[in-house]
Amino acid sequence: MYRFIKSSSKFKLLCRSKTLYRSAQPPYSPNSILGKEDSSFIHKSKLEFWNQSSVRSYSSSSESNSREAINYDVVIVGGGPAGLSAAIKLKQLCQQKDADLSVCVVEKGAELGAHILSGNVFEPRALDELFPHWKQEEAPIHVPVTSDDFWLLSKNRAFSLPSPFHNKGNYVISLSQLVRWLGQKAEELGVEIYPGFAASEILFNEHNEVTGIATNDMGVAKDGSRKENYQRGVALKGRVTLLAEGCRGSLSEKVIKKYNLREKGMGQHQTYALGIKEVWEIDVDKHQPGSVLHTLGWPLDQKTYGGSFLYHMKDRQVAVGFVVALNYHNPFLNPYEEYQRFKRHPAIRPLLEGGTVLQYGARCLNEGGYQSIPYPVFPGGAIIGCSAGFLNVPKIKGTHTAMKSGMLAAESVFSTLQEGLKMENFWDNLRSSWIWEELYTARNYRPAFEYGLYPGLAISAVEHYILKGRSPVTLKHGKPDHEATSEAQLFSPIEYPKPDGVVTFDVPTSLYRSNTNHDHDQPSHLLLKDPTVPENVNLPKYAGPEARYCPARVYEYIPDETGDLKLQINAQNCLHCKACSIKDPRQNIEWTVPEGGGGPGYTIMLSVSPFLS
Repeated sequence: MYRFIKSSSKFKLLCRSKTLYRSAQPPYSPNSILGKEDSSFIHKSKLEFWNQSSVRSYSSSSESNSREAINYDVVIVGGGPAGLSAAIKLKQLCQQKDADLSVCVVEKGAELGAHILSGNVFEPRALDELFPHWKQEEAPIHVPVTSDDFWLLSKNRAFSLPSPFHNKGNYVISLSQLVRWLGQKAEELGVEIYPGFAASEILFNEHNEVTGIATNDMGVAKDGSRKENYQRGVALKGRVTLLAEGCRGSLSEKVIKKYNLREKGMGQHQTYALGIKEVWEIDVDKHQPGSVLHTLGWPLDQKTYGGSFLYHMKDRQVAVGFVVALNYHNPFLNPYEEYQRFKRHPAIRPLLEGGTVLQYGARCLNEGGYQSIPYPVFPGGAIIGCSAGFLNVPKIKGTHTAMKSGMLAAESVFSTLQEGLKMENFWDNLRSSWIWEELYTARNYRPAFEYGLYPGLAISAVEHYILKGRSPVTLKHGKPDHEATSEAQLFSPIEYPKPDGVVTFDVPTSLYRSNTNHDHDQPSHLLLKDPTVPENVNLPKYAGPEARYCPARVYEYIPDETGDLKLQINAQNCLHCKACSIKDPRQNIEWTVPEGGGGPGYTIMLSVSPFLS
């Protein structure tokens, strides 16, 4: 067997047979969360899986190119709130009904929470159901919302508006810290968690049913050759596979397309926004734990939807973020630079002056809501969480709905495997849950802003205060985000101010704060379907928008030896935000997973995690 035993913060590999057992020290432990260094060590060795109570089914072929396979009852892709909630609920049901189902979670981040930047206003509704005594169980949720403000910004002023967010009873938390706590609870229940392994492929049987996933090959050089540490990916086969990859999950999108799930669901395309966030440490006299602020308006134009948030966490930390809807028209707009402009506002800058940026990151989020929910069930599994898109846009919250979707899916999976019922019950249970009611009530907020900022505010006010979500009309979204980009000839370039190094910064400085790391000697995970499109279409027609919508300077147009501009892809900079796969005008960029463990490393809250101290 293959067994890892902890020794001097490393796991040593012991190869004894082809049967895999769980070691005394689990792969994910609250006292030894694998970091990037540990994860890369494992990748250089043989992939290893454990089981808490029994031998896991394992097979291998004599062919050098074949994958080793491990069989589980349930395979979950993604170690975020949805995936972990599903895993926990499954194990809770096993305890309640004296059943035994093997459950594993694979997470592409080097550790749980590594791809989740701190700072979140958390509604505990789903957590109340999953762990009714979470306060007594030391969940890392300590800062209740104490104030809830909503401003409309002009260039130099801030106008207070009635807050529609209803944050009474909510908490300002580190979501990455909560995810780590959920990981601890899942592991205690017997869930097997494997951070640092990227699911790169969906596996099918002869009946076109999903039978699991495969992790990507490790040790492949940039030119495609095999390095000395080459390791073939492993097949994780499940009777049921749940995809919980988060917004714009690469495998989820393939499954949605393959089985026409968007058309079978609510029918409309998904629409997205790009969120850019920093965690600041500010002066103690400026810090107000639990203070929550959202803004609309400046610096965005009135046709571009977006806004900002400032959440005061504990320990003098403030999450400062800016969200830009990706259906913006002007190809010269740069979301990163708009965020820098926002921080210069006279109502915002004084809070940040004298402070220090601790972390930087970016991620796309679903804004389609009710109209864009796909049919979540496919042959062999289901899509949950933000992979399906349950974000409540007017609340700017999706963690509670993601968790609940995972819990509902778990109940359907249990009924399918133990009672012979159909997995399609998940769709019925979803539509009869509070998720559906909440998203239906909020369905017209986001598309209202297709008419502009002030008409959107007026329609939203009528929806919220008068109709209370009971409008007889369901508004539709506009064009898909990539089709919304207009030609550059209709606009003038935007001159953004240079960073001052005090509250505004250049991209390299911010990227350094994200702890982003990829092995440079690996094939690019950012693929061009047609390599001629950037120079023949994007550059002349849209002025090379990929150089601006990416918040990590992954895409740059560089002169070649003849002076002609050519697209250069700096894949090692990638923050895994997925904006490129969404906003590219010709949908020419395919985002695939890099080697497991690569990407950002959001570790800001590790030192204050109650189960790491």
